[in-house]
Amino acid sequence: MSKNGISTFKVAATYIGTVIGAGFASGQEILQFFVYHGINGIIGILIAIFIFVFYGYIILRLGNRLNASSYKKVIMKAGGPLFGRVIDLIVTFFLFGALSAMIAGCGAIFKEQYELPFAFGSMVMAVLSVVTVLTGIGGVISAISFVVPLLLLAIIIVSIFSLFYVPDITVITTADFPLKAAVKNFALSGILYASYNLLMAVAILAPLGHKTNNRSKLRWGAVLGGMGLGLGAFLIFFTILINMPTASLYEIPMLYVAGKISPVLKLVYSFILIAEIYTTAVGNLYGFAARFTEVGSMKYKIFTITAGGAALIASGFGFAKLVHYLYPVAGYGGILMLIGLTYGIVTHK
Repeated sequence: MSKNGISTFKVAATYIGTVIGAGFASGQEILQFFVYHGINGIIGILIAIFIFVFYGYIILRLGNRLNASSYKKVIMKAGGPLFGRVIDLIVTFFLFGALSAMIAGCGAIFKEQYELPFAFGSMVMAVLSVVTVLTGIGGVISAISFVVPLLLLAIIIVSIFSLFYVPDITVITTADFPLKAAVKNFALSGILYASYNLLMAVAILAPLGHKTNNRSKLRWGAVLGGMGLGLGAFLIFFTILINMPTASLYEIPMLYVAGKISPVLKLVYSFILIAEIYTTAVGNLYGFAARFTEVGSMKYKIFTITAGGAALIASGFGFAKLVHYLYPVAGYGGILMLIGLTYGIVTHK
């Protein structure tokens, strides 16, 4: 792929696809970080959108300037010798943890939607992710950007139709369960939500920025990507909120809502959701493998297969539990990265 061969759309779509995975598209992340805060969750989402747009562009630009083939160069630039190593360790750990969550998410869908064994669904996702990552960054970007429009369309359809299947829409003003939230403060929820997603997305955004010298494409890619994530988050937020508290009883809340509308829509959404889980899983696995090995080498291939197998085993911990406990912790690590990037901006470094 040449330096000018990647479009603004691909930048935005890849950004969105890296973030939208099992947690986002299933509704589980939005539920735990925003819906449980009721109407105050809107403020949290707005905070997250700003962080996605602003810092997403900074990471893309750094990836371009540093000719980054992996995220390590960007992390070390953002954190310096000391904090850079700490952030690098956190990113590496979270990429593996998030990969495990994606694999677990696929297992949950196979179990809840298709009544197939959890382990079978997890294995399918692990194998697909490994095979794709073995093709390198070009295959990863193409896979991600292809799926994103389909998922956003599905989210829009489910959200609009869900309004006609709600007995009492006034639940929007009364639903508030902050004690169940992954983070108890709604504003902090927005910050941590964006920071841990950027911590995960940096694995793809850094080498993605290296793929074009056109600053305008990177800027608008970050803007459209951040706004697209915000649109999706708002739609899922209101869809789940008006279906509370029943929606919170499911590992995949959006599938529950889609099922209320139509069995066919539920089936279609489950397929698209699996595809979106796949895009995030390959992004995580690629970033994890590229951190330790040279992409394309025999060591890279062996490491990719081994990491995929290890994540498959870790996925047995369960999807909802991984989202609830792992993601907020990773969010605090992401804040360190944002502080480092902010320091670099302020000091013109």
